[in-house]
Amino acid sequence: MSLPEILRGRLSVPAIAAPLFIISNPDLVIAQCTAGVVGSFPSLNARPAEKLEEWFIRINGELGNGMRRIRRKNRHPMR
Repeated sequence: MSLPEILRGRLSVPAIAAPLFIISNPDLVIAQCTAGVVGSFPSLNARPAEKLEEWFIRINGELGNGMRRIRRKNRHPMR
């Protein structure tokens, strides 16, 4: 399996950080992405559910220049 075009030249290693329940948050995702790894978090970590949109805005704001914006189609499952 080849690396998707969107990720070529952007990763230090072709790795995805595991989404950790309760532990993963915007700070961790931003640090992971800055280190050249795909960062992730479970949407349930954003509680209350309204926080999820705030997290997307914050991550996009800090990583947005030159990086593809996070797609917001995956909404919080508890809504």
